[in-house]
Amino acid sequence: MQHASPSPARPGPRDWLSLARRAFDAWLQDYAPSMGAALAYYTVFSLGPVMLLVISIAGLVFGEEAAQRALFGELQRLMGHDAAEAVQAVLATFRDGSRAGTGTAIGLVLLLVGATTVFAELQDALDRIWRAPTRGRPSGPWALVRARFLSFGLILGIAFLLMVSLVLSAAVSALGTWWGTWFGAWELLAQALNLVLGFAITTLVFALIYKLMPRVKVRWLDVWLGAAITAALFSLGQVLIGLYIGKTGVASGWGAAGSLVIVFVWVYWAAQVFLLGAEFTWVYAKTWGSMRGLATPPPAEGPAPAAGEAATAAPRTALEPPGAALPPFDGRVGASALGRRGG
Repeated sequence: MQHASPSPARPGPRDWLSLARRAFDAWLQDYAPSMGAALAYYTVFSLGPVMLLVISIAGLVFGEEAAQRALFGELQRLMGHDAAEAVQAVLATFRDGSRAGTGTAIGLVLLLVGATTVFAELQDALDRIWRAPTRGRPSGPWALVRARFLSFGLILGIAFLLMVSLVLSAAVSALGTWWGTWFGAWELLAQALNLVLGFAITTLVFALIYKLMPRVKVRWLDVWLGAAITAALFSLGQVLIGLYIGKTGVASGWGAAGSLVIVFVWVYWAAQVFLLGAEFTWVYAKTWGSMRGLATPPPAEGPAPAAGEAATAAPRTALEPPGAALPPFDGRVGASALGRRGG
């Protein structure tokens, strides 16, 4: 039986740069641009149901209007003003079209299936990254129901974190009313507190997904750094995507569909950041984390890479120590999400 090797001495800057390079190489080797496109597709079509459920659950405690205001405040912080407004338009369209059906049992089931589809796709993507074994994996209707329940549990978790965000924001506002007359710089401090709280909640959401979604054992210590880096990249992405949308006018030629185009652009970026963070978490766990020294299962055969990916993509085997080169190309990686879901 193999055991994890003891942790090495404290890594230096070159080790961290090597780790980042290897995470990026792994991102290419798993055909993340193609995988992220599929993830973005499922995300856009699950966006309306997910937000409707989150607002409805949080609205039971704080009221639907307050929950919606808090949710779009978080989205605006993450996505920027234009993308958040586009998401709000998507939710309004979905809500108008679903009011007639969500009161029935069939409508509720369809709402739950639509909301959990993106999480099933997330699980497939993380299983590919973490080399989750397919042999012996439960299949059939009960396995599908179990996966949907896990996805719904994550939706409940997001709703709970939204409620926490509402409580903390209200507390900061109350402190501002109390201390504002005594402490002149309170407004600046309150903005800093809101930024820190938002970053912490975003990091926690990514940590929950990285920890709970893969069908392998992942330790909490392995996910926190990757989750924090992903949250930081999301904050950077708000600026970059805002500049891209504002300067290029990417949605101007699409007329009424412009809002949907903005959402697709942002969601595709978000999917790539999410997958890169997952790859970093995997590489970190194999290099310095709980999986150090453990054998890596061989990659499964999968579809050919998209155009532009074949020249750089290569399958991974067990990671070598920091600074070592990755193994050479000898095949293809991954199995299609739909193929695995059907198996």
